[in-house]
Amino acid sequence: MVVVLDASDTVVAASKRARESLEGLREGARLPPELLTGAEGLVPLEIPYEVGGRRERLVYLSAPGDLAAYEELRSGFTAAVSHELRTPLARLLVLLETALLPGEDATRLVELAHGEVEQIRELIDDVLFLSELETGRVVVALSRTPVLPVLEEVRGELEESAVRADVALRVSGDPAVELVLRPRMLRMVAKNLAENAIRYAGPGSTFAFAVRQEGGAVVLTASDDGAGVLEVDIARLFERFYRSDRVRASRGTGLGLAIVKHVVSSAGGTVEARGARGRGLEIRCIFPGS
Repeated sequence: MVVVLDASDTVVAASKRARESLEGLREGARLPPELLTGAEGLVPLEIPYEVGGRRERLVYLSAPGDLAAYEELRSGFTAAVSHELRTPLARLLVLLETALLPGEDATRLVELAHGEVEQIRELIDDVLFLSELETGRVVVALSRTPVLPVLEEVRGELEESAVRADVALRVSGDPAVELVLRPRMLRMVAKNLAENAIRYAGPGSTFAFAVRQEGGAVVLTASDDGAGVLEVDIARLFERFYRSDRVRASRGTGLGLAIVKHVVSSAGGTVEARGARGRGLEIRCIFPGS
């Protein structure tokens, strides 16, 4: 649960989970002091910062055992990141050493090396973003966002790379549908879902976003009619760094769908995936109604 306080401990903003779970919490009112002392059985983790000349701090409230579990998770995550960085770094070193040999096409090798550096940068960016989510430094659900314009924006941003991959991008849905999700968070979800299809659906496939009200929920569907995945891989799609044998040599970071799941879960939603080899992949992000 995440709360943003000003210098006088007045609540500037709070995550949806905090608003629903903490009695007496109201934006514009002072935070109940017992929440900062641990008296309510919650451990506060405070991160001060300054914005526009104002001093504020972000407070992450969790149960005592959560921090110990987080430390264990962070240790394993660090080991996984180190492993993932070794491959592009090793390729980069080989390319640079080869470029120094007589008769080699140095220009081509430097271009390949640039691609490895870009993959490393992308991995570091994803790791930092996921770390911010897990430590509560990024507040996911603080504002209402119309969904369709963000999906269209992402489609336009990725159109060029989709054309290169021979993947068509489509967007449909009710323009009146909104989510209690910050625009940046919705954009991150949409971009990762679309990039996943562009990388793995295969030439000649079509990827489609659709958003609609379904009962009391908002459902964002991302589906393609491409190569699909094995049934055994479905349950592991949202694991960090997981890639099936078929796509293990790809340039993806293995974090895109993990980020999607984390953002949706932080907003109180759930993520489902279904598909089969040769029958495409469908991912449903189900958000609670507002």
